[in-house]
Amino acid sequence: MMSCFLLSVWRSSLILCLGQLLRCGEARVKTEVQAGPLYRVLGSPLYITCSVSGFRSENTDKHFEFRMTTPSNPNRDIQIISSKDDDFGYSNHLIRVRKNEIALKRLSPNSVRFEIKSLLKADEGEYECTAVNLEGAYDGEYSAKTVVKVIEDSLSVSSSASTPLSLNEGEALTLTCLASSSTSQHTHLSVAWYLHKDGQEDAQPIISLNRDFTLSPGQGFERRYQAGLIRLDKLGEAAYNLQMAKVEPSDQGRIYCQAQEWIQDPDGSWYIIIQKNAEEMTLTVKATEVVDPSSPSLAVEISAQPAALQEGQELLLSCNINTQDVEKRFFSVAWLKGRVELARIGPTGVLTVAPEYSVRQKNGELRAARSGNRDYRLILKPVRTEDQGEYICRVWPQERGQDDAFIEGEAKDSTPQRVNISATENRLTVKMQQAVNVAEGGGLHLSCKVDGVQGQLSVTWEQKSASMASFTKIISINQEGVTEIAEEFMSRKVRVMRPTTHNFTLELDEVTLSDSGVYQCAVSDRKPNGKTHSQTQTTTVTVISIENRLSVKMQQAGNVAEGGGLHLSCKVDGVQGQLSVTWEQKSASMASFTKIISINEEGVTEIAEEFMSRKVRVMRPTTDNFTLELDEVTLSDSGVYQCAVSERKPNGKTHNQAQTTTVTVTSIENRLSIKMQQAENVTEGGGLHLSCKVDGVQGQLSVTWQLKSARMASFTEIISISQEGVTEIAEEFVSRKVRVMRPATHNFTLELDEVTLSDSGVYQCAVSEHKPNGKTHSQTQTTTVTVISIDTLMGVSLISRKSRVTVGEKLELMCRVRGPHMPVTVTWSVQREAKTPDTILTLSPNGTISWSADQNHYQLRVESRKTEVIYYLLVIGTSHREGGNYQCNVSVLLKNVHKELKASNQLAVIVNNPVSRLDVSPIPALTRNMNTDITITCSIVTKTSESSLYSITWLHEENAGIKTIVSLDRNSIVMESKVDLGQRISMRRSKGPTFELTIRQARISDNGSYTCKVGEWLQDPRGEWYLLSTVSKSTVLTITEPAPNLRLDKKEQQLTAKEGEEVELNCNITSGASGSSVFYGVIWRYAAHSSSLKNASLVELDHTGLVSYPDNKDMRGLQERLRLSRPTQKSFYLSIQKAHEEDSGTYWCQVDQHQLDHEAHWQLKASDSGGAIKLSVKVTENNLSIPKEEAEMNTSRNQDLTIPCNINKQSSHESKFQVTWFWQKEIETKQRPIFTVYRNSTLQDRFGENVRLKYDHPDPSQFSLTFLNPGPENSGLYFCEVEEWLPSLSRGWRKVAVEKSGHFNVSVLTEGDANADSECNTRTYIIIAIVILIVLVLVLLLLVVTMCRSKGSLGNKSGPSLWGESVPMNTSRSGDD
Repeated sequence: MMSCFLLSVWRSSLILCLGQLLRCGEARVKTEVQAGPLYRVLGSPLYITCSVSGFRSENTDKHFEFRMTTPSNPNRDIQIISSKDDDFGYSNHLIRVRKNEIALKRLSPNSVRFEIKSLLKADEGEYECTAVNLEGAYDGEYSAKTVVKVIEDSLSVSSSASTPLSLNEGEALTLTCLASSSTSQHTHLSVAWYLHKDGQEDAQPIISLNRDFTLSPGQGFERRYQAGLIRLDKLGEAAYNLQMAKVEPSDQGRIYCQAQEWIQDPDGSWYIIIQKNAEEMTLTVKATEVVDPSSPSLAVEISAQPAALQEGQELLLSCNINTQDVEKRFFSVAWLKGRVELARIGPTGVLTVAPEYSVRQKNGELRAARSGNRDYRLILKPVRTEDQGEYICRVWPQERGQDDAFIEGEAKDSTPQRVNISATENRLTVKMQQAVNVAEGGGLHLSCKVDGVQGQLSVTWEQKSASMASFTKIISINQEGVTEIAEEFMSRKVRVMRPTTHNFTLELDEVTLSDSGVYQCAVSDRKPNGKTHSQTQTTTVTVISIENRLSVKMQQAGNVAEGGGLHLSCKVDGVQGQLSVTWEQKSASMASFTKIISINEEGVTEIAEEFMSRKVRVMRPTTDNFTLELDEVTLSDSGVYQCAVSERKPNGKTHNQAQTTTVTVTSIENRLSIKMQQAENVTEGGGLHLSCKVDGVQGQLSVTWQLKSARMASFTEIISISQEGVTEIAEEFVSRKVRVMRPATHNFTLELDEVTLSDSGVYQCAVSEHKPNGKTHSQTQTTTVTVISIDTLMGVSLISRKSRVTVGEKLELMCRVRGPHMPVTVTWSVQREAKTPDTILTLSPNGTISWSADQNHYQLRVESRKTEVIYYLLVIGTSHREGGNYQCNVSVLLKNVHKELKASNQLAVIVNNPVSRLDVSPIPALTRNMNTDITITCSIVTKTSESSLYSITWLHEENAGIKTIVSLDRNSIVMESKVDLGQRISMRRSKGPTFELTIRQARISDNGSYTCKVGEWLQDPRGEWYLLSTVSKSTVLTITEPAPNLRLDKKEQQLTAKEGEEVELNCNITSGASGSSVFYGVIWRYAAHSSSLKNASLVELDHTGLVSYPDNKDMRGLQERLRLSRPTQKSFYLSIQKAHEEDSGTYWCQVDQHQLDHEAHWQLKASDSGGAIKLSVKVTENNLSIPKEEAEMNTSRNQDLTIPCNINKQSSHESKFQVTWFWQKEIETKQRPIFTVYRNSTLQDRFGENVRLKYDHPDPSQFSLTFLNPGPENSGLYFCEVEEWLPSLSRGWRKVAVEKSGHFNVSVLTEGDANADSECNTRTYIIIAIVILIVLVLVLLLLVVTMCRSKGSLGNKSGPSLWGESVPMNTSRSGDD
C-alpha cells in the first residue's frame, strides 16, 4: 500500500512540473498586422490594422508606434507616428501627421488602425507596428511587419455618350462603358451603372456586374431586370453595355458608370484599390402624352442640308410645323444645339439671337427667317467645327389675348438632328531660283520658297566657296523670328527677310569676288508633337568683277592776282592700280589743252617745254591726292586747268579720268574784283540764290548772269541789269521765276525759283565797270551749281517694330519720309507671294484717303517731325492675307506734276500661326472577335482654342498598302470614303471632341494598323479658316475567329413534383462566345419512363428567336402546357404548367451556336447537350387512416344498433370517400356487403332482407349505419371499408387508398337474456366494489401503525425535528413581550 501511495505522489509532481515547463515555453504577448505585401494605388488611402494580445491588463489602452524602411535603404528605420508621443515622427512624416494626412485611429484598447489619406511613391516600403511595453518584463512578440507596394493608377473609365440625350417613353437606350486596367497585378473589375435623379442626394444603382461576374439589379429595377428589359453585357475585354429596352419617365436624370478595381490581399480578403466614375450623361425621358381629340396635335420636324459638311461651308437647318390651321395660328420657333439656344423667331417674325451668336449674326454668318406658313430656316455660313452636334427645333404655340399680347403654350421639340463638321494636311518642300550672277559691289538677293508647312519654321542660310570644304553659316532666323548673324558677317550688310509666310529671302549688299560660291537654304519644320523635319536647297552665285571704279575730284578755283601763286588740288578715288597724273591748261585763245607738267607711276615728273622756265611743280601729299603749284602767274595764265589721271591695273589694262576747273588772273592795274560763293547744291524744286560781290569799283556797274550747263558749249545769258538799273531777261527764262537784285551798291544777287535738274551747271557773274574816262573794265567770276534731285534729298524707308506677328495680333508699319517737308502723295501696297502688288490706300496731299482694301482692317495716322514725316499704317487683327511684302510709294508735287520718289524698301511681314497645343490621346491596341462591332476611339486631349474645328482622316494599313477609310473635312463633309466597306463603317463625333470609327461585323480582312489623323483649323479675323497643325495616332487591330467553346451544365438533376404543380427546368451555358454576331438556339428533348417515347423533341427556339413545336400527337397535351423563357443570353428555362403524372421522365436540352459569316450567312459553330433532368410527378400520398380497434356490442331487439365508420386522417382535402359496411354471420365465413355510400353520395342498400337501415353522415369524416329494431339473426361481425378517391389531371377520378375498420362483434339478444345478463353484471360490480373497499382499509391501518412507531423513536432524540409536532407551541406570553 505504501509503495502505491508514493508512486501516486511522484506521478502527480511530475505532471505538475511538466505543465509549468510547457507554460513557461509559450510566449504571452503577441502583436499582429495584416499580412503583406499590400498593393495600393498611388494617391489612394492606406489602412493597416495592428492588434496586440497577452498583456495582463486587457482593458487598458495600449500604445503603438509605426516605423518604416524604404527599399533603397532597408537598414534605416524611419519613425512615422506614435499614440504616445506627438513628436515621434521624423520631419517629413511629422508635417503630414500635423496636417492629419497620416493618422492613428484607435479601434479598441488593444488595436489601432494606421491611415495614410493619399499614398505617395515614397510611402512604399516595409512597415513595422510596435506595441509599447509598459509592464517591465518582456514576454512575447511586441512588433509585427508588413510590406506595402505603391503601384501606378492604370484604371481608365469612359462612357460612349456624354452629350445630353432625349428619348420618348418606351424607346430603347444603349450606353457603353469602357473600363480597363493595365496593372501587372492580378485584379478584378466591377462595373455598375448609376442613375442620379434631380433633387436626390445619392445616386441609385441600375445594374452592376460584380467582381465575381455576377449581375445584380439595383433597387427599383428588379422587376424590369427579371422581365429582361434591363441588361448589362460585357463585350470584349473592356466594353460594358447597358441596355434598357423601354425607358420610363422615372429613368430621367444623370446616368454614369462606375468602375472599381479589386485586389485580393494575402489574407484572402478583397480590397478596392481604386474607384472611378465616367462622365455623366443627362437623359431626358418624355412621357407619352394623351392627346385630347378636341385640341389639334402639333408635330415638329427638323432637317439639315447637308448633315455632314466641311468647315466654311453653308449649313441649312429647316424647321417644319405640322398642325391644323397652321396659317391661322402663331408660333415661336427656336433652334437649339444641345441645351444652348442659337436663335428664335417670335410670333410676329422678330428674330432674336443668343449672345454667344450675336457676333456671328453681325458678320452675316447666321441668318434665320420664316420661308412659309410651316417652314422656318436657319443658315450658318461659314460653319465652324464647334457647330458640330445635335440640333433640335422647339416650337411654342402662341395665342393672341384680348390686349393683343401673346400667351405662350407648351413647347414641342423635334427629334434631334445630328450635324457633322470636319477639317486636311501638307508636306515640306523647298525651292530656290537657279544660278545667280551678281556684279561686284552690287546686292545679292536669294529667295527660298517653302511648301507643305505643318509646324513652325526656322531657316539658316549657308555658303560654301571654292576654297571651303563645307558650308559655313551666314545668317539664320528661328521659329520666333529672331535673326542671328555669323561672326564673319557681322560687319557686312546682310539680312534675312520673310516677305510671305512660306517665303524667305537673303539680302547681301556690296558683294565681293570672295562671295562667289554655293548658297544653301536649310529649312527646319518643328511640328506640334516635337518632331522636326528638315529640307535643304542650294544654288550657285557668281560675283562678276567691275573693271573701272576710278573717280577724280577738283576744288573750284577763284581769282588769282597777277604775279600771285596758283595752287590746284586733284583727289583720286577707287584706285585699283598705279597712277600717273598730267596737268593741262587751255586759255581762251586755245582750241585744246596743252601740257603743263606730269608725274608717272614711279613718281618721276616731266615739265612741258614752254613751262620749263616757269616755277611749276607737281606734288603728291597723299596716296590719292595730287597738287599743281605755279608761281608768278600772268594774265595769260587765265583759263581752264585739267587734271588727267591714268590708272594701270595689274592685268595691264589702263583707265583714264579727268577733271577741270577755271582760273582767272586779275590784272593789278584793274582794281575791280568779284567774289562769289563756292559751289552750291540746290534742291530740285527749290530756289537758287547766288550773290556776286564787287570790290574796287571806280565807275558804274552793269552785271550779266550767265549759265553754261553740261550740254552747252558756251555761256548763255539768263538776266542782266544795266548801269541804269534796267533788267533784261533772256527769252528762254521769260517764263521762269527769275530776278536780279542789288541789295547793296556793290552786291548783286540772282534768284531763280523752282529749279529743275537742267538748271545745274556753271553760273557766271560778268561785271562791267564803266569808268568816267570812258574805259570799261570787265571781270567775271563763276561758281558751279548742282541741282540735287529730290530723289537724293528725300528718302523713303519702311520699318516695323516687329515683322513677325501671330494671327489676330495688331501690326504697325511706319513709312518714314526724310527730307524737306513737301506736299506728297503716299500709297501703301502689299505684294503677296509672286502676284502683283495690291494697293491698300492712297493718301493725297490734301489729306484725302482713297481706299482700295477693306477699310475695316486698317487705320492710318501721320506724325510730323523736324526732319521727317512718319506715316503709320495699323493693321487691325492680322490674318494670313496680311502676310507679304509691304511697300510705301511717295510722289512729290513739283510744278503741279507728281514726281515719284524711289519706292521704300520692301518690308516682309510674316503672319505666323499661333502655337498649336493639339494633342490626341494614344489609341490602345485592340484584339476582337470576328463578326463583332469594333469601335476605335480617337480623342483630342488638348486643343489650341475652343473655336477650333477639326478634320479627321482614318487610314488603314494592311499588306496591300495604306488606304483611306474615310476622310472628313473640318465641316464634317466626307471627302473620301472606302467604297467596299458599304454600310459597315460609320464615324461618330462626341463631346471632347472624340472621333469614333465603328466597324460593324468585323472581318479578318479588317486586320491591320489604323491611323487617326486629326487636323486642327482656326479662323482668322477675316473669317478665313487655316490649318494650324496635324497630329496622328495609330493602333493595331487584330481580328480573331473565336474557337467554338460551347459548354453546357452537365450536372444531372432529380426533380420531384406533385401533380398539378408548375415545374421549371433549367438549361445553362457555362462557357461560350458572346457578341452581336453570336446567337444560340435550344431544343428541349424528352424520354418518358412508361412509353416508347425515348428522344422526342418537345419545343425548339431557333437562333432567330422563332419558337416551334414538333408535331407529335403523343406529346400534344404536354406541349400545350409548356412555356419557354430566356432570362439571360446564356440561360434557357422550360416551364411545365400543371404537371401530370404522365409527364414523369427524363428531360434534357440541346443548344446550338450560330454565327453570321462575312456574307451574312448563318453558320453552325458548335452544339452541346445539357445534363439529364429526371422528373417524377406523383399524385397525393396515401394518408388515409380509420379506427382499427375490435369491439363487442350486446343489444336487445328493442334497441337500435349503430355501427360507426369514422375517418381519422385523409390524404387530401379534395378527397372523396366510398364507404361500405360488411356483415359476417357467426356461423359463416363469408363477408357480405350490406350498405354502400358512393363518393357521389349515392346510397345502395345491399342487405337484401327485411331490415330497416338508417344512414347518417353528420361530419365529413364521420359515417354511421343504424339497424332499427335488430333481431338475433342480425348478430355477427360488422366492419366498414373506406375507399379514398382523388381527382386525377389525366385519368379523372382515381382510387388512392382502401382501409378497413376494426370488427364489431354484435350480439342481439332476446329480452329475458338481456335481463339475466344485466343482473349478472350487477353482481359482478358489487363484488368488485367490496374488494376495493377492503384493500383501502388495510392500507389505512398500515399507515397508522407506521406513524406511531415514528413518534416513539423521535422522542429519544435531543435534536430538533423538521416536523412541526416535535416543537410544542408556547401559548403563554413572557414578561419580555
